[in-house]
Amino acid sequence: MSDTHKVELGMPAVRGERAKVLAEPAFDAHRPPSAELLDDCVHCGFCLTTCPTYSLWGEEMDSPRGRIDLMRAGVEGAPLTTSMVQHWDACLGCMACVTACPSGVQYDRLLEQTRAQVERRAERTPKDRALRTLIFNLFPYPSRLRALRGPLRLAQRTGALGLVRKTGLVRMVSRELDVMQTLAPPLGPRATVPERTPAVGERRAVVGMLTGCVQREFFGDVNVATARVLAAEGCEVVAPQRQGCCGALSVHTGREDEGQKFARRLIDTFEEAGVERIVVNSAGCGSTMKDYVHLLADDPEYAERAQVFSERVADLSEILVELGPVAPRHPVTTDGRDVVLAYHDACHLRHAQQVVSQPRQLLRGIPGVTITEIPDAEICCGSAGVYNILHPEPATELGDRKAANIASTGAELLVTANPGCLMQISQALERAGRPVPFVHTAVVLDASISGRPLV
Repeated sequence: MSDTHKVELGMPAVRGERAKVLAEPAFDAHRPPSAELLDDCVHCGFCLTTCPTYSLWGEEMDSPRGRIDLMRAGVEGAPLTTSMVQHWDACLGCMACVTACPSGVQYDRLLEQTRAQVERRAERTPKDRALRTLIFNLFPYPSRLRALRGPLRLAQRTGALGLVRKTGLVRMVSRELDVMQTLAPPLGPRATVPERTPAVGERRAVVGMLTGCVQREFFGDVNVATARVLAAEGCEVVAPQRQGCCGALSVHTGREDEGQKFARRLIDTFEEAGVERIVVNSAGCGSTMKDYVHLLADDPEYAERAQVFSERVADLSEILVELGPVAPRHPVTTDGRDVVLAYHDACHLRHAQQVVSQPRQLLRGIPGVTITEIPDAEICCGSAGVYNILHPEPATELGDRKAANIASTGAELLVTANPGCLMQISQALERAGRPVPFVHTAVVLDASISGRPLV
């Protein structure tokens, strides 16, 4: 593409900026946003109250139906503009609008198709390209995260990281890099899952387990707890050591080819493992893996295999509810008292996968646990994959709103099923001076089944 056919994009979006345009239609012929899916939107407005960016800015083009209008313009031949891309980039992809829509608009599919077009056809600023290069050459690769883990843990233990944060030097260089360093959770010894964990008692199922990337290296205790819970419920757990990234971060940001490569490799890995189901404990990963059927629909070698794979994927809470409990539950307490907890719905679990009742059912099955609901639970916390790094200002505002809603519940413990939410909300609660212990659903279940203290 010639320089005259490219558009320079600034991050974050600046409203009112004069748009530069391409001298050709916005979308090429490779999987543009479906005109048929676009026509499903009747502009009823039910999506507006659930859209995080519309709630922040109140602008029509920063609502789902506004973004759909821009997609429709592109499909009809309008050129790609800076303004168009900024509005699409500003979307968190939380899919709350999909849940709210009475017309069944598949905004998730439309956004994925649009972002893939943008990544092929728009040239971003050098700063933004450098940031995205850093993110996508680090986060989807567990071995590279592992190499970073040691120095990061040392910096945390010696206090060096805290001193660097106090100086504000990183923030002066880049707000985005500053967010990356502040999101890192406190690191303990690295915890790993064996390749095969036998079932406790009678074997009821043989399941594969996604260990993930950030989850594997920064929240290894969650994976260990997941494997123990599955084994206690009669599952033989297979966690192939050669498995890599599922492609979620790539797919959600429009890096279609990259996401497809990760997907093919993961399908190969779990086919070789010979498992009946694939269990996922990270909401964003699960939603993408269930969507491989669409991601690889045009691949003659993988289309059918992707469909079979997607049908076998289940969130941890789904598979546990399907099987039904056999392991006894012990009371979960903090400081010897019953626990009042708040359950935070990760967007890609609640909206993309429509998994809402199962986690609550599992938590209510634990003696000594009372669940309190979080106000405005359907609104995203601002994590959204790497959104909080690419768009730190709106992500911080959304995180602070979520922290205030959580604090209003008076809960003593916060539970969720996504590593990104854990990092984002923990930071927001600390900023508010209201830190609350925050753990994954698997950790709570593991504590109850084993009888170990939770916190």
